[in-house]
Amino acid sequence: MPPGITPLIDPESTPSSRRLAWLASGAEGVPVGSAFVRLFTREGQEHLCELEIAVHPAERRQGVGSRLLDAAVRAARDEGRRSLVAQAEVGSPGDRFLAARGFRRVLALTYACLAPADVDLAWITEIAERPHDRYELTHWDGTVPAELARTFADSRRAMDDMPMEETDYGRVVWDVERVVSAAEAIAKRGESLHTVAAVDRSDGSVVGFTELVVPGDGRGDGRHYGTGVLPEHRGHGLGLWMKAESIRLARQRCPELGGLLTDTADSNAPMRRINDALGYLPTHHAVEYQLDLPT
Repeated sequence: MPPGITPLIDPESTPSSRRLAWLASGAEGVPVGSAFVRLFTREGQEHLCELEIAVHPAERRQGVGSRLLDAAVRAARDEGRRSLVAQAEVGSPGDRFLAARGFRRVLALTYACLAPADVDLAWITEIAERPHDRYELTHWDGTVPAELARTFADSRRAMDDMPMEETDYGRVVWDVERVVSAAEAIAKRGESLHTVAAVDRSDGSVVGFTELVVPGDGRGDGRHYGTGVLPEHRGHGLGLWMKAESIRLARQRCPELGGLLTDTADSNAPMRRINDALGYLPTHHAVEYQLDLPT
């Protein structure tokens, strides 16, 4: 008997997205799998949605994933989306499932971790304290200070040319409202956002940033959310400088953190060089898949 697929109401919405959800159940109503589709709602990404499917290992290869996928694809088309993306670890059941269901590989990613306890703090501090003509570092917790908000929002275009290979990612449009909303969403779920930024002394504008999100209790793993430098300010070592300062502050403020996690597109050579220089070690590799939805 095929599994039953039940649409669910998912309360997890954000200022930039909302989610659809389905539960797959066996003959006796026992849950055997689930699917979520995140619909991006902000300007520049209204065409895009993101898929997550999970099936209990004992229930795989019995059509559960395929039925969940069918429901997700129908919903994405009904919502007028043209691209459905999903990610899987290389060599995993999810990797094989997506490839067999018509998704195409569009982006290769390397996940890496730095254990703060193993960091040579003196060396990291030396990098963080190097003088940079014209630039200085600043940092804040949570929401960006009002006096930096506009130029910090403007600096988000540093991510516009981040290598995404063939992914139909669109262009994320940032303004002060979105920057503030993102910080508030992180705080609402009980985590802490720490930002280090490079400032141009000539006009006080933010020209680069790196963000780290850590659990509210300062334990477990922190996750790097993004590092970027505006194109016209690249070539001065600002990315390495900011990330070293972020590591130094994390060690100082959250000594019980287990690791600092990051993921980087394999084609993003500059960021990979920064991570290698700072001692990040690869943990696993993943693939971003995309299904093109005809309209």
